[in-house]
Amino acid sequence: MEGTRLLAGALDRSAALHLKLLVSDSQLFHHPRGKHKTVAIRIENQYEGSLPKGSLQQIEEALDSLSREHTRGIERVRLVGFISDPRLKGPFQATELPGLYHPRQGPKGPWLEIAVGVLLPADKPFHKRIVPRLSFKSNLVALVFSLVGQHYHLTLRHSLKKTQLEPAVRMYTEKQLKIWNEKKHSLRARLFKPLQPTLERWAKGLQKRAAAEKKKGVASKS
Repeated sequence: MEGTRLLAGALDRSAALHLKLLVSDSQLFHHPRGKHKTVAIRIENQYEGSLPKGSLQQIEEALDSLSREHTRGIERVRLVGFISDPRLKGPFQATELPGLYHPRQGPKGPWLEIAVGVLLPADKPFHKRIVPRLSFKSNLVALVFSLVGQHYHLTLRHSLKKTQLEPAVRMYTEKQLKIWNEKKHSLRARLFKPLQPTLERWAKGLQKRAAAEKKKGVASKS
């Protein structure tokens, strides 16, 4: 969850930007059910640098973990250094935007764009690049879920109002991350769960002992 916390601010800003851009233009794209075939989502790596090992597989696994209904219609995921899009205006800079959802435009289907240069900043001192690299895969998964969440709520959900979209995407991302983490760490969770009540009792016991010693110390001074 550390990676999720590190990217939370960036995800919130990017989600707000995507939703503002799309909704302000009244581009709520509704796709009729039953008219889409399930096709594999292409992953295009146009990032010129070196990706951490297993990055593309991580994206595939994140997409595979989601319901087919949620990813329906998405054509590809493209990895780039930084996002260049004419819609990027105002206080948001390309160096701050980790991802962008591209809606359907004519015959071109919707697709997702991920800025590796934002997740792996190369223009910072070495010690400030360590944590982003260690949390890169977690941040990558969180970003994929956020972008798919935008696609799902903007194209396949009919009952949400504009003001409800951003919190809905945030809740979607958190929900999918929770499911993802439970699946990935299910073995560790199963091993830890039987010990949890014992550890909680130990913690309470230590707290009571510390409180009693503190009280005793205060009494002896008086």
